[in-house]
Formats: sequence, C-alpha cells, structure tokens
Amino acid sequence: MREPAVNRRSFVLLGAAAAAAGAGVPMASAATPTAAPTGAPIPVRIVDDKATSATRALFAYLTRQQGRGILFGHQHALSYGFTFTAQDGESSDTRAAVGDQPALFGWDTLILDGDERPGRQDASEAENTAALSRCIRQADALGGINTLSAHMPNFVTGDDFYDTSGRVVSQILPGGAKHRQYDAFLDRVAEAVTGARRPDGTLIPVVFRPFHENNGGWFWWGSGHTTSAEYIEIFRYTVEYLRDTKGVRNLLYSYSPNSGFGGDPAGYLRTYPGDGYVDVLGYDAYDNSAGSDAWLRSLVEDLAMVVRLAEEKGKVPAYTEFGESGEEGRDPRWFTKLLDAVKADPLARRVTYLQTWANFGGDTRQYVPVPGHVLHADFVQFARDPYTVFAGDLRGVYAARTRAERNDPFLHLVTPTDRQRLTSAEATVRVRVTQAPAARVTFSVDGGPDQRLRLDADGFHSGDWSIDPAWLDNRSVTLSVEARANGRTLTDSALVLLGAVASRPAGWIDDFEGYAGDDATLTEAYSHINANTTTLSADHKASGAYGLAYAYDFSSAGYTGIGKTVDADWTAFSSLVLWLRGDGSGNGATLQIVSRGAYFEYDLPLSDATGREIRAPFSEFRPAPWDTAHAGEVLDAGYLAEVTTFNLYLGHGSGAPVTGVVYVDDIRAD
Repeated sequence: MREPAVNRRSFVLLGAAAAAAGAGVPMASAATPTAAPTGAPIPVRIVDDKATSATRALFAYLTRQQGRGILFGHQHALSYGFTFTAQDGESSDTRAAVGDQPALFGWDTLILDGDERPGRQDASEAENTAALSRCIRQADALGGINTLSAHMPNFVTGDDFYDTSGRVVSQILPGGAKHRQYDAFLDRVAEAVTGARRPDGTLIPVVFRPFHENNGGWFWWGSGHTTSAEYIEIFRYTVEYLRDTKGVRNLLYSYSPNSGFGGDPAGYLRTYPGDGYVDVLGYDAYDNSAGSDAWLRSLVEDLAMVVRLAEEKGKVPAYTEFGESGEEGRDPRWFTKLLDAVKADPLARRVTYLQTWANFGGDTRQYVPVPGHVLHADFVQFARDPYTVFAGDLRGVYAARTRAERNDPFLHLVTPTDRQRLTSAEATVRVRVTQAPAARVTFSVDGGPDQRLRLDADGFHSGDWSIDPAWLDNRSVTLSVEARANGRTLTDSALVLLGAVASRPAGWIDDFEGYAGDDATLTEAYSHINANTTTLSADHKASGAYGLAYAYDFSSAGYTGIGKTVDADWTAFSSLVLWLRGDGSGNGATLQIVSRGAYFEYDLPLSDATGREIRAPFSEFRPAPWDTAHAGEVLDAGYLAEVTTFNLYLGHGSGAPVTGVVYVDDIRAD
C-alpha cells in the first residue's frame, strides 16, 4: 500500500522549514477548478480532434486554470535527486522540500535511448520504451500531469542533440536521407506514450514538447542550423505522423521557443507551425542575472505576450522551462521574487504552469532546492503561496465533459520548403492535405501552367518538378500549390532559390553576397539571441554589393547576439578579421569562437563610426568569463582544428544608447 502523501500545509507548518520560512503565516490552497458541472459538453478545439476524452479534459482544465493559480512542474522528479537514491515511484526532491509532489512531471525521450533514468544503456529498446511508459504511469498515480520533451540524437552523425552539424532537419524531412530513421524514432515515442495506461486500460494524457528552444543555436534543430520553413515542416510532420499515421490519441502538443523577444509576437511566431499543430504556447527562459529587475521585466513582458497570443488563438500559455542558471543561490529570494513579478502583471499571471529542470544530483545545480540549500526557505515560501499549485492542490483535472470541434481541412507544401536552395534540375514537390480528402492537387511555378500531383504511398500528393538548367543561375521563383477539399480551395506557396552559391575561400564566414538580396534568407542563416534585426545593407559595406546591418535593442536584455555555423579547420590562420562600422556609442561587441564545447572571446568597442577592418589575433582570445570549465585555456591549434560556430554579440554599456545599428562585412579567418 502506498504511503499517503504528506499534506503540503502540514509539512510547512509542522516541519523545520516553517521556521525558516516564517512560522505562523497561514497556508492556503490554490484556487483550482473543480469538476465541471453536468450539462452540455464543453467544446474544445485541439490538434487531435479524435483525442481521448481524458486528453480533451486535460486541455479544458489547463485552459480554465488561467488566472486561478500557476501549476509547478519538475523535470525527472522521480528519477533524479539529491534526497533519494532508490527510484521507488514516490520519492522526489520536491516532496522532500515542501511535502508535496509537483503538479507536472517532466520526462524526456532520452529515456528511450538509455541516456537518462530510468532508461539504461545496457537495456533493450523494448525495456527502455517500457521504462518511459512506467514513468508516465507513476506520475499519473501520484495525481500529476505528464509532459515529455525530446532531446533527440543527431540523425546524421549519430552524436547527441548538441552536435549541430549535418543540416539534420533537412535530412529527416520527407525525401531526406535520414527520414526513415526519424520515423523509427517516432515509432518508439508512439509506443511509449500509448503504452502508458491506467489500471482500467485508458490512455494517460501527455503534453509532448519536441524541438524546444529552437530560436537558439545550441541544438541541431535550432536557428542557424535549419530554416524557419524547415522547422515548421518537421514540426508539422511530427504531429501528422504521430496523430494520423500512428493514431496516437493521448497527446497535446507544445511549441516552446527560448527567451527573449522583447514582447514582440512576430519574433515568437517566426517558426510557429500553425494553430492546427499546437495546443500549448510555451516559453523557456533561464536567469543568469541573479533575479535582476531587468531580467524580471523582460520575462514578464514576454510571458504577457505569450498569454495574449494564447488567448487570441485558444491555446494554453505556459512557462515551459525556468530556473536560475547563473551563480547558484546569489539571491536568496529568487523564487518568490519571480513569482511576485509574474503575479503582479495582469497578463503574465495567467500562464497555466511553470516547469523547472532536473536535479541530476552530484555537483549539479539544484533547480528544486532541498533542505540545507540557500534557496530552500524561499522555495518553501514559493510553495506556500496560494497562487502556486502542486499535486495535492489539483482538482478535477480530467473531470470535464468535452466535445472536440472538428478541425478544418488544411494544405501545406512540404518540399521544397520556403527559401530552400535547389541546385539540381530535378526536384520532388510534396503536398499534404489533412482533415479531408483532396481533389485535383496541382503546382505551378511563377504563375505558369498547373501540373498535377498524385497521392503517393506515404500520404503526400507528389510529383516531379523538372527545372530548366538555365534557371540554375541564383534566381528565385515562386512555387504555388493548390487543392480542392470539402468544397474549398486551399493554397500554399514558397519562394525557392535556384542554383548553387559560389563557394567562398577557406576561412570565410560571410561576405553577405549569397542571399540573392533577400533579408529573410539572411535572417534564416543566423541564430539570434534576444532582440535584434539583421538586414542587408547596400550603403555600408567593405566590398561587393552588400554588407550586414545589425540593429540592436537592449530594452529587454543587456545583450544580443547572432551566430553562424562554421564547422571548419582554422589551424592555417592566425586571426579573425572583419570590417566593422560602429555607431559611435559606448556599447561594445564581442567576437566569440566556439570549439569542442569551449567559448573563446575577444572584445571590441563600437565607438568608431568610420568603418574599418578589425584584426583579432587568436592568441588574444580568452575563455568567456562564465565558461569556468575552460578557464585559463588558450585558443590553440587543437581548438582551431574544430571550430564549430562564430557568434557576434553586442552588449549594453553603462549610460549608452539602448538601440542602434552597426554594420559588418567580410568576416573571415586570416
């Protein structure tokens, strides 16, 4: 018989934590919705209009929860921790810290590969699949809600998710060389989540969150390693494969870029797969500023933006990953300051849940601080706040009677993707039509004659596109597709670039001449951190037709950055060279070279507005101050042999302007 859960009120008032947090303060339960009244079913519109009743009820609960309290979640709550060793399905650092389990339990597909507990490297595929199913059942038995993230292997190289080489997304899309391997991965996900059933045989709902933090450049599905259109299409394909091909009926789907957007919905939606593919609008943001006012303002501004979008679109807004990521425990009130800032904003307070990362144990960070940690007392106060919701506070999560509103027919062009470059005279056009059978599916180029597409064995309407070889001259064309479904005409289109770009000499990063004069194509080639805009400049450049105009905005964060994949051997070179025209401000720039997990930096002022060539010797680069694992190391031949990424950061100087534009050209190793 399972030991009854300790009531969180009793734990806090009776335990030693009560004294640390301030004894005598009354404990109140969060205002969580109870079971929906009997009567007409509640209409819900979700990605899967054939989802189980429990999955629909979960969506209805998360929607109703807005403004009534924020659910707390913890990744790997039952499988890793500082306060337990045996994985018994009940022990967790959250329970040890506050006497209750988290409201949400997070898992990851790394369990399927044996790379995270309770998966094992020496276990069979079937055993690891069963392990993930068991995790979901255990969390459900404790009264929690399940979420599943996906740190997927690099399907091209076989390395992990941090290996950004190989243009992986383009290779796992339909028609790509690694597409079948990706299908096999999704097969295992489907088996694990459909194997998660309650004793009565009903499927346990799971919030699935693939391809997270994609606007950063640290994962192979991130910015700079794939285009927005490729990202959108692989997200759509993932949903369609699980929902339509595998018939998985217990998933809600979450989209979760990383901070920060300065409250700009356009940036957040740049890679949005569409309303028909997303149930939860998420947002990931970690704090390395010790809870500074500037970071909290930026966080609240972005969360408010996410809530506003979610309410416009009928989605669930969520803070899908959060935590302190700087020097641990610098602000002993970190949790309550964050909660107070979110609660104080009428929109941000309507996020449904926030979920922190795993307590992996050993020398790693305590995202959930346990007794004895400098943040534990504050976390207890956070948990005591009437606005936070833990497992013991949940009521009526699956009680609502709902009916699914049928989704409308939808058409999208799968390949080629928008702004894809084709260098061969033969290409395959693939179109997917969902929610209804389609009639007469066609494609045309630049308004030319319609060409028929036929339904193939994989469920696409596909056909060959024969390109005039004379067109492979770096021109762009518009590929349009059209179909009839349920009496409606559905359309989509993509700008396609034809012909190879002239290769640059060894060591070159960018001369800004290979984007066909198109700002959107330029933007897709770089990862972007915090608020900035990149465009081509014909007026300010070192040579050729274009340079880069790099506009910054520090109003929501004290720095911004862009990055480009390099994957090159620079041992033949001694310096990083670029042309730079500053804006005459007191702000600064940082050149960053990434190799073998080390980050080497060289700082520059932006005070010179004349425009000149800058030469930064590799011998003068130093490890980033926060990269303590490589403190004292030098950018030597060993590192130069494996350069993976170049980043150009801009930072706000004291009293300097918050906005401005700098110009860059001809970035290269020399």
